[in-house]
Amino acid sequence: MTSPLPRPKGRLARIDQSRTAETALRLLDESGLESLTMRRLADAMGVQAGALYRYFATKQDLLTAMAERMLADVPASAANGPGAAGDWSERLAGLARAMRTALLARRDGARVFAGTHSDGAHTLGFADALTGVLRAAGFSDEDAARALMAVISFTVGLTLEEQAVLQPGPANPERLRRAVSPGRFPHLAATLPTLASTDFTAHFEFGLRLIIQGLYVLPRDRP
Repeated sequence: MTSPLPRPKGRLARIDQSRTAETALRLLDESGLESLTMRRLADAMGVQAGALYRYFATKQDLLTAMAERMLADVPASAANGPGAAGDWSERLAGLARAMRTALLARRDGARVFAGTHSDGAHTLGFADALTGVLRAAGFSDEDAARALMAVISFTVGLTLEEQAVLQPGPANPERLRRAVSPGRFPHLAATLPTLASTDFTAHFEFGLRLIIQGLYVLPRDRP
């Protein structure tokens, strides 16, 4: 009787894309994006680093899979959250808030998501839900698509700032306070309490309100 073939290096039977992405997210929470390497991930999974490259050709591919996992519960969270039974603007706001919450739930979550272009079911499901809210409200396909991109760009961008500011480092708001002198920058000095505020929920809600109010002036097929 022929003996079984030896298991190839990398022990592929122990790896799948979903488990790898989940392990990578756990390492992200523990040490941050700078410390997340393919070798460290392979060690955490008990495999050789080369085995990971059979599933993710580059680290960017891994980050895309991680971004996809982060959005897994966003549509359901928005559907069960405040505003779910409201008009289009409340449902859009609920989806944006759920996305922000998902990114904030992971250390460096916005950095992971930024620049990825996942075509996975979770990411596309979120985008489809938000676009569907706008199309059902009577916005044209073109306006709905651009509004989707505006909401995602704003949410990711502000969350990037939030996660950077709330970690020790060069983005600390105290640096801004020290740099802004009333004599040289009078307008910034007057608004400094808000500019240097770390109440990012207030910043987010203000920007989201601006986007929604801007959408109200666009033509729609129905009121």
